[in-house]
Formats: sequence, structure tokens, C-alpha cells
Amino acid sequence: MQNEYLLSIKNVCKSFAGVTVLKNVCLNIRPGTVHSLMGENGAGKSTLMKCLFGIYKQDAGEFFFQGESFNFTDPKHALENGVSMVHQELNQVTKRTISDNIWLGRYPQKGIFVDEKKMYNDTMDLFKRLNIHLDPRTRLDKLSVSQRQMVEIAKAVSYDAKIIVLDEPTSSLTAHEVSMLFDIMKVLKNEGVGIVYISHKMEEIFEVSDDVTVLRDGSHIGTERIENLTMEKIVNMMVGRDLDNRFPPKTNVPGEVHMSVKNLTTKYKPIVQNAEFELRKGEILGIAGLVGAGRTELVEALFGARTLETGEIYIDGNLIDNSNPHKAINNKFALLTEERRETGIYPVADITFNSCISNIKEYKNKFGLLDDKKMKDDTDVQIKSMRIKTPNRRERIRNLSGGNQQKVIIGRWLLTQPDILLLDEPTRGIDVGAKYEIYQLIIELAKKGKSIIVVSSEMPELLGITNRIMVMSNGRISGTVNTEETTQTEIFNLSTKYLNNNEEAEV
Repeated sequence: MQNEYLLSIKNVCKSFAGVTVLKNVCLNIRPGTVHSLMGENGAGKSTLMKCLFGIYKQDAGEFFFQGESFNFTDPKHALENGVSMVHQELNQVTKRTISDNIWLGRYPQKGIFVDEKKMYNDTMDLFKRLNIHLDPRTRLDKLSVSQRQMVEIAKAVSYDAKIIVLDEPTSSLTAHEVSMLFDIMKVLKNEGVGIVYISHKMEEIFEVSDDVTVLRDGSHIGTERIENLTMEKIVNMMVGRDLDNRFPPKTNVPGEVHMSVKNLTTKYKPIVQNAEFELRKGEILGIAGLVGAGRTELVEALFGARTLETGEIYIDGNLIDNSNPHKAINNKFALLTEERRETGIYPVADITFNSCISNIKEYKNKFGLLDDKKMKDDTDVQIKSMRIKTPNRRERIRNLSGGNQQKVIIGRWLLTQPDILLLDEPTRGIDVGAKYEIYQLIIELAKKGKSIIVVSSEMPELLGITNRIMVMSNGRISGTVNTEETTQTEIFNLSTKYLNNNEEAEV
């Protein structure tokens, strides 16, 4: 073990509130390799890595790093000893500069003062090594989510770590930035670094992995070299069954026009310009486009979360006022936001609160007080119907996996009984088994007459579950196609229709 593996994890167990999350899990990382860790949401992937990183203390089991037994007491201890972790959800000091965030807690000093020049130069040297083109003096709140993700990856590399854990690192990255990340990983592999890579994107796994370990329900199912695996075999190991089709059959039948949007233009940048389209009852309408095309801005405008310069929304031929989210909810709209942590969940609150908050007025009794029993009953129904993995309804939502958090949010909106669902990246960071369940749910809702808009960066997803796809380019609708009759090439061509010659297309 000492000679062959950089890191070995032996029989690690961990429980929370009497619920077993990890059961005798083993993992071996070879130096200079990418070891992908896969499993459904709630399988224990992030928990295992948090035990390694000193965030949690395992109940049983051992860690061996470079042949020596160890237990990190906290993340600082891990970082100082050669283990870095880039978390799925970013925790950064957004009011400080890039340099401040990278060197926080270990500022270079000149006497009693911070050596700003050295910190700047060290950051530039790091960015040059990793081919990142950002000004270290820029404040983090001026960066996009993808740029902040690249800063966090650079910070992990700056510790000269021998083990780097990347937890869903590409969930907010463009195709160009994903390519940059993979180039960084190749550099690190050549330096002998071991990389633990957690992702639900199968194409990425086959592109970057040397070894793959699959967890299911907290147990180690198997470890294989990537050349011995197929997508079907990995899925079978993850879910314990074959998924013959990635998408359920589309059995919904669109009906008459339910919503009409006329001349919709948002007031502030990034601007949606003169959007006009129709949405039918029982229809699943996809929105495709490149990064920055205005997809998120459009659905936020429909929900009243963005100020309009012009525009009218008609429901069944009647003009409605969706000038703010409260009015939109009253008009039977629901919005599942793109950034789950920042705009979707109340992290310190329990599942009951997160399930019922959007429909809170329905839980008032005749005395104006909340009916706790009705709230608990509705939450239990959502936990069961959405198959949410949790010890109980009182668990804080931040303790759930990303996919289970997403299920809670979808359940929350279903309690409001909406007629129009706006779903922005509904399966981001969710495993293949849970994706299939969400696809089934979306199609079943459409069969019941709900009108659904799905924004997605995954082209196979849009082609697999929608009836039509509306394509956006530089804030404008560049075309709408029937899903059964289109191709990825046609959609890509439409997505570049309004780009200026000097603008770079990010897929």
C-alpha cells in the first residue's frame, strides 16, 4: 500500500442521527491519476471526502496518506498537510479581492504588514501556471460563478497539495472553462498529484478518469480502471438496475395556447430583447442557448424577478401582472432557480420550513396561526413522493445532498399547485437515477395539463424531454424548433445567430 497508493481509505463508517451514511468504505488513490468517485445523490460521496478533509470525524476506519496513518482535525490541518478540496457549493469572501481569497489565513508579510506586492506576484505566477486570465485585484462579487469556481480551484492548487478533491467542479463552467480545468488536471497529474473527481456527467468521467469507484447507499460497490467500464455498467453499479433509456417516453400531448408573451424586454443588463413566444397547456418547452444568451434572465422576467422595460404576458388570452414574484405566485407561476444554494434553499432551516414556505398562507388556521400538523403532513407526503433521502422532516436542508435539496425545492413549488413551472437547470448536480425520476415527474405534470419551461445546458436533456425547443442568442429569441425534427447542429447554429464577430461562443 505504501508504495502503490498515495492515499488509502480503509473501512470508513459514518452515521448521522442514527442514520448510517457510510458503511466500511474503501478507496485507493494512485499518484498521478484521476480517480472518479460516483454514486447517486445521498450515496455518501461528499460525506466520505469531508471525513478525509477533517470536516467530519469518522465513526470507524482509517486513512493512510503517503504510507502514514492520519486523521486531520480540521480543514486547515488538511490543507497544511497536502490535501485540498474544492467544494460543490462555494464558500468565499465575496467583498474581498481574488488575491485575498486565495491567500486568506496565510498572507505574505513584510514586517507587521501584508506584503501586497508579493501576494499579487504570487497570484499572477499561479494564474500563469494554470492559464487563468483574471486580475488578482478584482473583487469576487464582480466575477461570474464560473470565474469564482476557477479561483477556488487555483486556491486548492496553491497549497502544493498531493491530493486534490474536486466535488462537481464543472457544474457552473462553460465548455471552454471545462477544457481549461482538464488542462490544469493534466498538469497536476504530470506532477504526481492524485485527484479525486466527483461528477454526475458521464462524458466527463470517460474523458478524464483513470480509475472509477462507485458508492451506493453508503457502501463500496466496486472500483475499476476506466478502460474496463461502459456507461451502462457504471449506471448499473450506481442504481443497482439497468437504465435501458436515459429518458422516459414523452406521453404528454400539448393542447391549446396557455401563455402568450409579447415584446418582452428587460430594463437592466444583461438584457432580454423583444421576446415573443407561446406556451401550450401540457407542453414542455425547452430553452437552449450559449452561456450569456439570456435564458435565466428570461424566466426570471416571466416570474417578476427582473424589471421589464416593455412586455405583456397573457394567460388564456387575459393580460396579467407579474411585476413581482408575489404576484407571479398568485398567478400560478413557480420558478426553480439555477443557483440552488444562493436563491433556492434556506440552509439553516429544516425540510418542513423549506417545503412549506412558498405556500405559507395555506397553513393559517382560523386564528391566524400556523397549522403545524398540516405542514408536517404535507412535508411527509413530499418526502415520500419525491423519494427524498433524509432521517426525518426536521433535518436541516443543508445536511442533504444536492440532489435531495433539489427535490425538496421542487416539492415546495408543487404544494402551491402552479399552472406554469419555470425550471432553470432542474437536474444540475443530480445523478442519473434521480434525473430519470425528475424527468418522469416533469412529464407527468405536463400530462396533467401543466405548462412547463425547462432551461438546460445539457443538449441531450432538452432533446430527450421537450416537445419544442426555443433557442436564444445574445438576449434574443433566434428560433423555435420541434424537438422531434431538429438536430444539435441546427440548435447550435441558431444559438450563434446574433453573436457579434468579436464575441466568443461558449457552449
